Amino acid sequence: MQLSAPTPSRLSLYLDLIRWSRPAGWLLLLWPTLSALWVAAGGFPGWHLLAVFTLGTILMRSAGCCVNDVADRRFDRHVKRTAQRPVTSGAVSPREALAVGAVLALVAFALVLTTNAITIAWSVPALAVTVLYPFTKRFFSMPQAVLGVAFSMGIPMAFTAVRGEVPWLALWLVLGNLFWVLAYDTEYAMVDRDDDLKIGMKTSAITLGRFDVAAILAFYLLLVAFWGVSLAPLGLGAAFHLAIGAVLAQVAWHFALIRHRTREGCFRAFRENHWIGFTLFAGIAVGYALR
Repeated sequence: MQLSAPTPSRLSLYLDLIRWSRPAGWLLLLWPTLSALWVAAGGFPGWHLLAVFTLGTILMRSAGCCVNDVADRRFDRHVKRTAQRPVTSGAVSPREALAVGAVLALVAFALVLTTNAITIAWSVPALAVTVLYPFTKRFFSMPQAVLGVAFSMGIPMAFTAVRGEVPWLALWLVLGNLFWVLAYDTEYAMVDRDDDLKIGMKTSAITLGRFDVAAILAFYLLLVAFWGVSLAPLGLGAAFHLAIGAVLAQVAWHFALIRHRTREGCFRAFRENHWIGFTLFAGIAVGYALR
């Protein structure tokens, strides 16, 4: 007699819901946020802000996954890669998933309350754009741009937490980060392009068509240009210059991965993107440490 598979516990389902076993998503959020925190503070920002922004990033990304899966549950069932997600498969109800997301967002907000008034104020649009993003895939031809805004909100919040203001430097970093999100999330969208075309989902990979690879390279180079030029006056020295060179080497590697547009190559390129963010952060952190 064949034994049935054991029923997953609620905890394991919730961990699957927030992609706990796939940390690449929150790392993509974390590295630019920590980079901004270091720049705003002129070096190590202190343990309090480091803890607030690290834990807050993980919590908000997890809450975003809950909202995304509820919003996309009818689409995800038609995509092989996402068909077994807890909400899509019915293992977790939409109401339950939203409740989990709400709890995570409230804990993140509690962390923000330990900062200052302007940072608390910035957390409101940050939450709003996080909730809005999943629904833009129905009507906006480049929803990855909305995701770019959502994934960049930690940058101005880092500056407000340290300095109480958002200088022009922060906005240039946001713009560069937005182009980075366009690059890696277009790689991600290339994985599901055939499925998305069938179900009517809108993505940058579909909108860009045969220019997808060229556009991704341009997005990466714009990231390097905006961050390289805006941070150059800070005098971060050889460590930052080496980091920029290492990022360009990774961009060349990504081109090799995605040039033939295979699902495996595009998905690997997306999953390895957090190393670009880490490289930039390491160049900034070491640059300040050696100044």
